[in-house]
Amino acid sequence: MTGRVVVTGGSGKLGRAVVADLQRHGWKVTSIDRIRPTDSSAPTVIADLRDLGQATDAMSSVDSRYRRVDAVVHLAAIPGPGLATDSETFENNLMTTYNVFTAAIRAGVKKVVWASSETLLGIPFTTPPPYLPVDENYPARPESSYSLAKHLEETMATELARWNPDLSLTALRFSNVLDEGDYERFPEYDTDPTLRRWNLWAYIDSRDGAQAVRKALERDNTGLDTFVIANADTVMSRSTTDLVAEQFPGVPTRRVFHENETLLCIDKARRVLGYEPQFGWQRNRR
Repeated sequence: MTGRVVVTGGSGKLGRAVVADLQRHGWKVTSIDRIRPTDSSAPTVIADLRDLGQATDAMSSVDSRYRRVDAVVHLAAIPGPGLATDSETFENNLMTTYNVFTAAIRAGVKKVVWASSETLLGIPFTTPPPYLPVDENYPARPESSYSLAKHLEETMATELARWNPDLSLTALRFSNVLDEGDYERFPEYDTDPTLRRWNLWAYIDSRDGAQAVRKALERDNTGLDTFVIANADTVMSRSTTDLVAEQFPGVPTRRVFHENETLLCIDKARRVLGYEPQFGWQRNRR
């Protein structure tokens, strides 16, 4: 499947990678954001998606840009806890997502992919996870206003899918999004593994995140589905087995881990979406 896709938050770290990847694979991309990027080849429509009227207008048509939309990728958000006040983060993210979902449905869009979050797995894991590697199979455990909003987004999507049986909604629970330039910090994590214990030493290269978005768009499905999206390795040189023994003693493990295997389980994304990480810091070292 290709066609006309709107990417909200196309100016962000993940958004820029998604726009570029979709264009390379034949999609006609328009970014919707509150700021205009300086390094994007896709046209950008300036809109405040906290306003339902602007969101509805943007999903329907924008003069010479487009007259219809085939799919929506929703990435616009305050991208993590602690970047704004709790109430601002919660209200901004939840209402923006409600407006985008509502506007897309009213415009007749049948395919929506959006950025959920690894934080629903229980981050920052001050309470240990129920088992390792963590996956989509246990109930969400939001521990912040940011993750609470993400949890409610997924709950909202469940009901919207029930109301609209022909609608496809895919929640991608992205790990911490990093670019290639971020990898230079990794040696300090080896020095002190507690610096990244909060998310089980996981990450997602923005380019692999973009691949996951494209695979979700290409999938022929209806209803809501949820996927953990991370790279196949951790940010650490130390073995995953050693890290688990040191930092999470007593937590049940469900497999024997490969040397640097991620503790955010991507088995479902591999099996259902055909997702397979192609980038990451280990590949950059070769």
